[in-house]
Amino acid sequence: MAIIGIDLGTTNSLVSVYRNGRPELLSNELGQYMTPSCVGVLEDGSVVVGAVAKERLITHPGETAASFKTWMGTEKTFSLGGRTFLPHELSALVLRKLAQSAQAALGEQIDEAVISVPAYFNDNQRCATRLAAQLAGLPVKRLINEPSAAALFHSRATPQEERRLLVVDFGGGTLDVSVVDCFANMVEIVAIAGNNRLGGNDIDRAIADYFCQQTGLVWSELDAQQQRQLLSLAERGKTGLSQAGSRGCILACQLGGETLSAPLNRELLSGLCQPIFQQVKEVIVRGVRDSGIPISAIHDVVLVGGSSQLGVFVDYLEELFSKRPTLAEHPEHTVALGVGLCAGIKQRDAQLQDLVMTDVCPFSLGVATCNDLQDVNPHMSTLIPRSSILPARRTERFYTLSPYQRRIRLSIYQGENYYAADNLLLGELSVSVPPDEAGKQSVTVTFAYDINGILEVTAESSGGERRRTVILNPRLNWSEEEINRALERLNALPDQSLPREEDLLLLSRAERLFAELTDSRREEAADIILRLTQALQSGSSIRLAQERENLLRHLEELEAWAQRDIWEPPFRDEDDEEDEEEI
Repeated sequence: MAIIGIDLGTTNSLVSVYRNGRPELLSNELGQYMTPSCVGVLEDGSVVVGAVAKERLITHPGETAASFKTWMGTEKTFSLGGRTFLPHELSALVLRKLAQSAQAALGEQIDEAVISVPAYFNDNQRCATRLAAQLAGLPVKRLINEPSAAALFHSRATPQEERRLLVVDFGGGTLDVSVVDCFANMVEIVAIAGNNRLGGNDIDRAIADYFCQQTGLVWSELDAQQQRQLLSLAERGKTGLSQAGSRGCILACQLGGETLSAPLNRELLSGLCQPIFQQVKEVIVRGVRDSGIPISAIHDVVLVGGSSQLGVFVDYLEELFSKRPTLAEHPEHTVALGVGLCAGIKQRDAQLQDLVMTDVCPFSLGVATCNDLQDVNPHMSTLIPRSSILPARRTERFYTLSPYQRRIRLSIYQGENYYAADNLLLGELSVSVPPDEAGKQSVTVTFAYDINGILEVTAESSGGERRRTVILNPRLNWSEEEINRALERLNALPDQSLPREEDLLLLSRAERLFAELTDSRREEAADIILRLTQALQSGSSIRLAQERENLLRHLEELEAWAQRDIWEPPFRDEDDEEDEEEI
């Protein structure tokens, strides 16, 4: 039985498995662990997922989508190559790609998957993730919160008898914070907090806005290709400043035949990030307050997620906590390895039988209630408060409001707002009661919420009627007919078969460099495109192999040229001995 773990990320996704006594990452067809969470449609209508699609973000922005995880659980649509996709349909294509890679690496059929989600994903978003897995043909019985998976792996990889951790998972599009108690083989999530719309993408946009201010550009007046080019430039600048010894760089790109540049150093970047970091602080404060644990009792702050590697982010947290946080050895891999451990637990591996992990409810769950008949705006009566240890079970009794009332309707909500309508409606349930004076008849309501995020509601009236239901999201609880139609639509998309993926990646890189370069270097990129296209059309595997090696070397040279150091940075002090690079 093959059970895999999947870290379905905003920027990159990874797949893992538990074998040989440890979690292992599985590589894709390109030999890489990380598969970009990007989907593109080629000119012939075929679909590409991963690195090829990422390369086409600049050259074909209208036919390529990224960061769609941010919109999971919503009705936002993406138009690619004349086709319309919902966020969970694009995620399904990524999941299908990961499952195919895992099956090829393992040499066996995938029986089940455990998928990580941001801890602060609400019911809409979790249902959308399950639906995406269903469309990808992946049986999924367990979703695990990303920081919980990270805490599980970190506690296993660095065993200590007893400690309390604050796990900060800062990814491309989401932020999660968990307070964790570790003792022997037990990992207990005490409290969680998060922001599903905050991540490294916001830093990229802040850098891009700064570049526009410095160069006189207006973001709203740039076309989609130019905006994507600036975001890519910003990402490279951000990454470059996080490398050891890097104090500053020059952001430079060519737009409209003109070379534009702006300086960027750690001090400038830190200033640009302050509004973002303030939001991070608010999430951390909320998580620590919910835990009831004083900050002085937390032994270590552990950073995971790709964006946590940003030097100014680590510096900010060091100042906030008055101690240097611990950056996981491979921050982008930690969640995926933790999900791999969960896969091992699911397959009942003997070496993990003594491992115990508890999780908590990310949002409060309750029903809408009124104080009296004049109360026209029902408020939220909470049965299961957020940060309750799972599985959780709570029972409350509610009474009739009107004389001779015959039914009590229960509207079930998720959220923290006082007024019920400001929270997320999960479903409704009603039971009959004997007609009587107001307040004489009642219904006893029981909520049971398990570690997989399944809410079961039982209502028993004073008249003896008993109703039980598993709450399924009404917007995303598709019928079998709707699921079959979506499957037919996704399966009808032709997969890219020829050329093979690594050659298509070379071609896409050359096209992207052609868009970024000018003059003779652009002509070199055009030559690479022509030669590779001709080699592919020849059908000769020998010629293709020869061209592939030469063209890859040439592409690397062009990539280096595109990022060459040709300006003397104007912000460097004369006595500053640090080398600075152009990005």
